[in-house]
Parts: sequence; C-alpha cells; structure tokens
Amino acid sequence: MVWNRFSLGFLVILGSLVTVACSEPNAITPSAKSEPNLTGTLAKQPQYRLVSLVQGLENPWGMAWLPNGTILITERSGQLRQVRNGRLESRAIPGVPRVFASGQGGLLDITPHPRFAENKLVYFSYADGNRNGNRTKIARAIFDGEAIQNWQVIFEVTPAKPGSQHFGSRLVWLPDETLLVSIGDGGNPPVSLDGELIRLQAQNLDSHLGKVIRIGDDGSIPENNPSLEGNKSAIWSYGHRNIQGLAYDAITNRIWATEHGARGGDELNLLQIGKNYGWPLVSNSREYRTGKPIGTSQSQPAMVDPKIVWTPAIAPSGLAVYNGEIFPQWQGNLFAGGLVSKDLRRLETDASGNVVEVERINIGQRVRDIRQGSDGLLYLLTDEFNGQLMRIEPVQ
Repeated sequence: MVWNRFSLGFLVILGSLVTVACSEPNAITPSAKSEPNLTGTLAKQPQYRLVSLVQGLENPWGMAWLPNGTILITERSGQLRQVRNGRLESRAIPGVPRVFASGQGGLLDITPHPRFAENKLVYFSYADGNRNGNRTKIARAIFDGEAIQNWQVIFEVTPAKPGSQHFGSRLVWLPDETLLVSIGDGGNPPVSLDGELIRLQAQNLDSHLGKVIRIGDDGSIPENNPSLEGNKSAIWSYGHRNIQGLAYDAITNRIWATEHGARGGDELNLLQIGKNYGWPLVSNSREYRTGKPIGTSQSQPAMVDPKIVWTPAIAPSGLAVYNGEIFPQWQGNLFAGGLVSKDLRRLETDASGNVVEVERINIGQRVRDIRQGSDGLLYLLTDEFNGQLMRIEPVQ
C-alpha cells in the first residue's frame, strides 16, 4: 500500500446491517467523509455484506481453523464447539477439563499448532482456580476430529490472583513456532495483591501479570527472550492492562495489540521486544469511581506510546491483519473488534508504523473476536448469550 496523507475519516455505512436475529445478508456501500484540517483522498473501497453463518453460541471467545476447513470455537463457559461444512455441531467436543468460568474468566483463546497436520496439537488459554485464587493457564491437547485427548498444562501464570477480572488472553504464533500470550494485570481497584493495587503488577518484572509472554510450543522459555532485570524470563513486553487483541503481520513482521483501558484510554500498540508500555504509571485512562486520571502522565520517554487511543472506550477485543486476496484494497489493514462500541474498526498503516482509523463497520452486537479465515474472508464472533459467527463477503 502506498501511503499518502489522507482523511482521518469514518466511512459512512449505507444500507441496513444484519441484526441479532437476522440471517439475511445486506449490502454495505462505504463512502468517505472528510474531517477538518486534513487533506487527501481515500482509495475506492469495496462493497461488502455481513452474513450471519451460525447462531446459538454461548458467549464465544476465540476461533481457529483446521486444515480441513473445520472451525473450532471456544465458549467462555467451558465448551468447545466445531463448525463443519458450515454447520454448528450440536454436541460440544468432549475432553476439555473444567475451567473457572466467572466474570471475565473461562475458556478463552484457541490456536492449532503451525504443524497441526502432523501432530494434531491444539493450544488453549483459560482461567483456572476460584474467586480467592486463580490464574491464566496455557494447555495443549490432541484433537482427533471428535474429542480432546491428553490435555497438558504447559504454562501457568504466577502469582495467583483473586477476583474474576483481566485474564488476557490471546495466543499468537511467531514464524519460529514460539507462542505469544497476553496476560492481564489482574483487575481494577480495590483488587489488591500483597498490600498494593494488583494493577501495579504490570510493572513488576517478578510477575507475569500485565505482560505479554513468549514460550516454546512445549512451554519452555526461549533463550533469546529479552534480558530484563529480575524478570521471570518468559516476559516479552510489559506494562499492559488487559490485551484481548493480538495479531502478527507476516508481511511486515510486526506484532499489534489492542488493550483495554479503564474509563477511556483503550489502546492500539505496536509491540516491541523488551519494551515497557507504561500501565498504570502512564495512561490515557481515568478511574471508574472518581474520574481522576490514572498514572502521573500520558507519556514518558522510557515508555512506548500507543499508536491509537480510543476515548470514549470501545472495549477492544479481537484483532486481525488482513492479507487476503478477496479484498485487495484492504491488504495490510488492521480490523479491531469492539465490545462496547459493537462494531469493527478498520485501520490503515504505513511503512513507518503510523496508523489511522478510516472506517467503522456497525455490527450491532459485542464483537469478541475477528480473524481472517483460510478462505481469505473475515470472520467475527459476537459475545452474546446467543452469540453468532459472522462473515464479511464481497458484493458481486
């Protein structure tokens, strides 16, 4: 994509979008809207439609494609479902152990091993424990097409925490077959640990909380992880609040993350190895109860600033880099889901890593995850009790 200064505009979506109960596709024709003091034009954008493929999912959280086209979907309550030949199997896949399904905890993300065709391994992140003591764990298991077998915990977050907030936790493979995992900071005030607010764990290099970690496919710690004084060696970056969108761009070799702020201050970050992203010392967020700023400033020289800040909050969850052939105009774009905003945000980037939001796609439901499917189309999950799997298709 050739970068020019262009309108920091939100594209107006014309036509009706699919509603919660509607399964009929509707055409969407975007048009550009200029903002003051910005010049330039947007390239002609494609027409597309939003199609509901599957309904009846209970608060789905993550999804993954197998080589045969089957889609595996996690439900936060602890169920693992599969969509085969476009149909949701009525029976949950057996073999998943009990998880701590409370608040934001439960069965969370899922990803197959890069060599799944050879080893049949699938990886999971989930909450384990109870309200007095719990943690995010990473497990792998064999999936034979019908059941989960040989469940093995390969990594667990320390320290344990109370409550049911801020587990993270997205899973992303890097080209060397190491795994990035986002871990939340543990929760909002008054949740505390060892006599101080638990969110301060994000700056504690003897804690996994508020970090992105990097592990091998067996849970081992890679030797080339960053050397940080006092760290737990799995730490790849730190100073994070609660990352629920994580994506690797194979074309640019960049890693992007969307992170929940508190009262405003949601972030899109370009992740770099060993860097500090500031939370909670540096933030664009405010306290839920008092409205006062969190942290001492919005930027510090030793900490990395976000590329995008969303205030009011969109509650970002799910993030995809589009590199498919179906929508060539979107190649290299980021798509971020919003839980509170109930939409997708399309973001364009340049060669220097600058980012601008250019479109909002109204979904009308809480968007929990967004992925590019094996067919080159975009798929999303809506976090509702009657959640849906949807797809964005071109209008022919």
